[in-house]
Amino acid sequence: MEKIASDDPETCSADIIAENIQQLSVLFPEAFVERKVDFEVLRQLLGDELDDRGEKYGLSWHGKRRARQLALTPSTGTLRPCLEESLDWDTTRNLMIEGDNLEVIKLLQKSYSGKVKLIYIDPPYNTGKDFVYLDDYQDSIRNYLELTSQVDGESRMLSSNSETLGRFHTNWLNMMYPRLKLARNLLNAHGVMIISIDDGELAGLRMVCDEIFGEECFAATIAWKKRSTPPNDRVVGAQHDYLLIYTKNPDQGLRLRRRSPEQLAKYKNPDNHPKGPWAPGDLMANVKGGRYVKSLYFPIVNPRTGEEFYPSSQGNWRFNREKIQRLLDNNEIYFGMDDKGRPKLKRFLCDIKEGITWTTLWDFVPLNTDGSKEMAEIFGNMAVFENPKPVGLLQHVIHLGGSKEGIVLDFFAGSGTTGAAVMMENVASGQSMRYIMVQLPEECGEESQAARNGFQTLSDVCKERLRRVAKKLEDEYPDFNGDLGFRTFELDSSNVRAWAPDQDNLSETLLDNIDHIVLGRSEEDILYELILKLGLDLCVPIETHTILGKTVYSIGAGTLLACLDESITRDNVESLALGITELHSKLATVGDTMVFFRDSAFEDDVAKTNCTAILQQYGLSNIRSL
Repeated sequence: MEKIASDDPETCSADIIAENIQQLSVLFPEAFVERKVDFEVLRQLLGDELDDRGEKYGLSWHGKRRARQLALTPSTGTLRPCLEESLDWDTTRNLMIEGDNLEVIKLLQKSYSGKVKLIYIDPPYNTGKDFVYLDDYQDSIRNYLELTSQVDGESRMLSSNSETLGRFHTNWLNMMYPRLKLARNLLNAHGVMIISIDDGELAGLRMVCDEIFGEECFAATIAWKKRSTPPNDRVVGAQHDYLLIYTKNPDQGLRLRRRSPEQLAKYKNPDNHPKGPWAPGDLMANVKGGRYVKSLYFPIVNPRTGEEFYPSSQGNWRFNREKIQRLLDNNEIYFGMDDKGRPKLKRFLCDIKEGITWTTLWDFVPLNTDGSKEMAEIFGNMAVFENPKPVGLLQHVIHLGGSKEGIVLDFFAGSGTTGAAVMMENVASGQSMRYIMVQLPEECGEESQAARNGFQTLSDVCKERLRRVAKKLEDEYPDFNGDLGFRTFELDSSNVRAWAPDQDNLSETLLDNIDHIVLGRSEEDILYELILKLGLDLCVPIETHTILGKTVYSIGAGTLLACLDESITRDNVESLALGITELHSKLATVGDTMVFFRDSAFEDDVAKTNCTAILQQYGLSNIRSL
């Protein structure tokens, strides 16, 4: 039975550096000597593709190297389930996670790498008043717990990034870079990243995204009209924000805009054509620039009246005689309601592309004031959360970059607008998208409207909004049977206690670490850390079975079996092991099943050895303890 230590890769988030080296070794095995990279050989293999110039195009700032290292440093934290804070825990596949988004994104790497369809974020715009995250390279989990007042520390606060600090843009870039770097890994091959921003950091953000995604993956910069009039305290006042759009792979992942009811109304079927609704279109070709084609100049004959129609002066038809005849035979040319008009092409709704091209000017979506009005409708006061994005804007964003059954991630969740928009889109269009919301449990100011409404943190506001939107949709659409719930998790230190010996009292430290599970952690806490760090979905199906009064969890139809009871004696170990093998045989699991126990639960080494031997006898060889 293999025991997993606190520094084992299984107890950490994905090791990005190790994965990069592994991929490099597959591509260039000759560039590795004794498992180390020989950069001289690698340079020779890459040849002229290396850039040796001292001066290079790109964005550089103080702290960029550290920000890159921060993205590559695994997290040793975990996500603890909060059932009482959730909605429809047993059935939902949506997630609401409280925690520092950098650490959460690290922890999501194994379970959700390459699985997210759309990432939308509305980060701090760096106006000089909003905060930046104070990331700690040495111990980011403790840093997070201190910032959120969960442990004693230096009582550090989230910092306003004042322009007087001297590194105004640098601080913001150092916050954004590692988060974007890791977020890209979560996108699938058709994934899309959409970021709200204003003029203040647009230029720097564009260059950072060019580096992380590649210039060829830039899709568009959309100007969203957020105000009806400019602010009157400026000479030139901005009425817009931006949506910066990148794709995981060039020219992939974006959907066309839906046609409006007015546009769809143009398609009719007055002659009951079997192909359905159509609209008349021009049969003439554009012959400007001398592209006249003599063979395309011929008469089209109305088969019912015999009247001939030639192209207009200096023009020709779009199609040759053979194609025109096929269209006539299939009743796909229209001669007007009275059969005397010039010929038009029937453009069938079923034949054209599913939508229309988006414009880079979005003046057709709700204004920012609509977001505040929506908060007032939900909470009775629009000041509960300042400047939330309107749901209508996010619905367009989700349609542009999402997919029918994809995951939408927002790791600057704020008041939860993205989650609300996902639910409303699912109800409106019959889709089954999932959302993952991540929000720091930043304390609401004592004098804030949120605090007066009874909310302690911004993540509390987000959760309550999701609950109320779900209830509203449930009441308004009783026939909708989709997912309106969410599972809540909170970021915390690992359930597996790290070895930190007290050199002045080593014997007591050894006794304290006999059970290296942190005191006060539940079986569910441990279970979800296993799920997360083995790369399983946090909403994976879980069944519970009782064997000798002990709970045995079956995760993913038997992919993982876990008994996390605190006591397994010599007397009951055989019956417990045989019960697990019987359960495994009933599940008929495909592939290698992993079995987990709490290491300190075994009465002694004899009990552990007997358990291992019985399980192996029945084909369960992948046995771990923690």
